[in-house]
Amino acid sequence: MKKLRVFAFPYLIWMVVFIVVPLLMVAYFAFTDSSGAFTLDNVADAGQYTNIFVRSIWLAVIATVVCLIIAYPLAFLLSRMKKHHQGTMLMIVMLPMWMNFLLRTRAWVTLLGNTGVINSILGVFGLDSVKMLNTEGAVVLGMVYNYLPYMILPLYSVMVKIDKSVLEAASDLGCNSVKTLFKVVVPLSLPGIMSGITMVFVPAISTFIISRMLGGGSNLLIGDLIEMQFLGNAYNPHLGAAISLVLMVIILLIMTIMNQFDPDDQVLM
Repeated sequence: MKKLRVFAFPYLIWMVVFIVVPLLMVAYFAFTDSSGAFTLDNVADAGQYTNIFVRSIWLAVIATVVCLIIAYPLAFLLSRMKKHHQGTMLMIVMLPMWMNFLLRTRAWVTLLGNTGVINSILGVFGLDSVKMLNTEGAVVLGMVYNYLPYMILPLYSVMVKIDKSVLEAASDLGCNSVKTLFKVVVPLSLPGIMSGITMVFVPAISTFIISRMLGGGSNLLIGDLIEMQFLGNAYNPHLGAAISLVLMVIILLIMTIMNQFDPDDQVLM
């Protein structure tokens, strides 16, 4: 066993260099001023952006819920298909992920623009154009489109392990389709639900490319604000680090609350 521990060293080095050190740097900048002196002003100043934090959390929650609503029945259908069909459908689900993230998001700008594809189609039928770009709805749409596979895959990986005989037993015991869904499928798939929510919510709350391209300047999210502190005209890495630290704390708190509902120890094998 001691010899096998040697193989863990590269991973430990990776963790220290790319996780521990960056976190320490964020904490250092968050609690120091430009002269390097300790201060809590940066964390206090982050409080003035409460409305942006709230908007980011709200849009991330909406996107996560929409992803769950779309992904759950799709993942269940995938899990019930024949094995050779499952591979094909999973490839179709993952196919958009092979394209660059910026290109995928940019495509929605073309579709949702005032003179874009969708409004052009509406014009053919004599309908007025609809403002879709630079709205919160466009931001949520971009999140759902880009992060939906991250909800589908955890759900599928859990649902495919649910034995068909369990569903048949529920039916034999008098459960209709609805009761089977909520009394059998949902409880057994809760680990996948929790994993999917985590994998969608965390990147959604911290995104900045989607909000910038589809939301415009009127839908500033916390990711945009952090980027502005490091790369924008309002250069202030200490405030940016403090905002990042506050965001990490918020995410940790939300994930801690979510873990209270983690049923890993209760799932029937």
